[in-house]
Amino acid sequence: MHGIQKRFGATIALAGVDLVVRAGEVHALVGENGAGKSTLMKILSGAYQADAGHMLLDGQPYAPRNPIAGRGSGVGMIYQELSLAADLNVAENILLGMEPRVGPFVRARQMRDTARQALEELDRTDIDPRTIVGRLSIADRQIVEIARAIAVGARVLVLDEPTSSLTRSGVERLFSVVRRLSSERGYSIIYISHFLEEVQALCSRFTVLRDGKTVGSGRVADTPSDRIIAMMVGREMKDLYPRSARRVGEIVLDATNMVSTRKSIVGRLELRRGEVLGIAGLVGAGRTELLRAIFGLDKSRGGVINLRGRTGSASPRLRWHQGAGMVSEDRKTEGLALSLDIASNLTLSRQPFIASPSSLRKMSRRWIERLAVKTRGPAQIIGDLSGGNQQKVAIARLLHHDVEIYLLDEPTRGIDVGSKAQIYQLIDELACSGKAIIMVSSYLPELLGVCDRVAVMSKGRLGPGRPVSEIDEHAIMREATQG
Repeated sequence: MHGIQKRFGATIALAGVDLVVRAGEVHALVGENGAGKSTLMKILSGAYQADAGHMLLDGQPYAPRNPIAGRGSGVGMIYQELSLAADLNVAENILLGMEPRVGPFVRARQMRDTARQALEELDRTDIDPRTIVGRLSIADRQIVEIARAIAVGARVLVLDEPTSSLTRSGVERLFSVVRRLSSERGYSIIYISHFLEEVQALCSRFTVLRDGKTVGSGRVADTPSDRIIAMMVGREMKDLYPRSARRVGEIVLDATNMVSTRKSIVGRLELRRGEVLGIAGLVGAGRTELLRAIFGLDKSRGGVINLRGRTGSASPRLRWHQGAGMVSEDRKTEGLALSLDIASNLTLSRQPFIASPSSLRKMSRRWIERLAVKTRGPAQIIGDLSGGNQQKVAIARLLHHDVEIYLLDEPTRGIDVGSKAQIYQLIDELACSGKAIIMVSSYLPELLGVCDRVAVMSKGRLGPGRPVSEIDEHAIMREATQG
């Protein structure tokens, strides 16, 4: 891809991007949210047409009119938000829209054979083509997405944040598939990720985008991660995890043996004013259910939750009034109203009895500026923002409400390192100002870097909160896997 340009009205999304990917390599495409990665890949797939520049595929001119033409030319896209039909089986998903037919009748056996061949190429013969996709794990659904691209003859695969919802074992299995496809089968793979550890473990070369431009490229092995981060954010990152002097105060939340409609959680949680308490554990251990029970999203059926001196059952509305706010891990369906503008999302939990759109926008500008949200203004539809900027708005709602207790479930999932650094800085400032914060995360370095104490969950059991000075990644993983 050479000199690719794309404009949306007055907004310049791409200002002359170059990307060169070789056969049989895993190439990392990195950059902050809003840098232009998604727009560039949509041009590659045919979803968008470039305003200027040109593309070559296998040395031949390439300009797909739509995604169907892109797939027909050999380019397969596997998006972060999987696009599978949960009620259809694996074979039907893999060949959706390309079903072999005899007249009006679908050739089901041929579909299963084709799907089985695609899965064999991924060394996943354990996935039955007749299985309903909705019954598969997230990791296996991702394999079905990749198999669908292979079944149509794709030789260039784009993986967009493929590990954001995977367990550690799922990540390792995906890496094995990617390495086999590139090194043994000659596939060209473009790998988009905000985790530089993954880039270093999997990719041979990288390209960095910033503000719609190519600002760097090279061999991963020859480039320190600090240098890649500096390219992404436009400055040196001296301290990713700031930690100011914090004064820990009285207990503001005390929860014991919670039982909700989703899960029973054994153990005791104590949260103090002015501290950041991290919750670690594997996917399915009960971390999200813990926060949902505290916030009242899931109805309580037992146990005791004492929040700022008040006990008894609660609803999210009551928790807001009691000074607690939550950021959901699923911002697209629970955390934000994607069809509303930024101002409405930011002020939803705390609005005047009579509020005009202009007054809401005025209130929201303060927080947009404080969190450096990249937007055209408070009236922009929030669904049009990048993931990192959406997450900032979700957190800004808690700031606007002026809550005392922050329940943050995977607050940095799927966002770039620059936005992560801003959120880490904000968490530090909140703790120093006396706010109390619970932070659930699957990314252990950030828990150890941001939190004062970390408690580990394993199969619904919550361990004691230990000072980060007394625990490391190995101890956390040992407790998470063995209890």
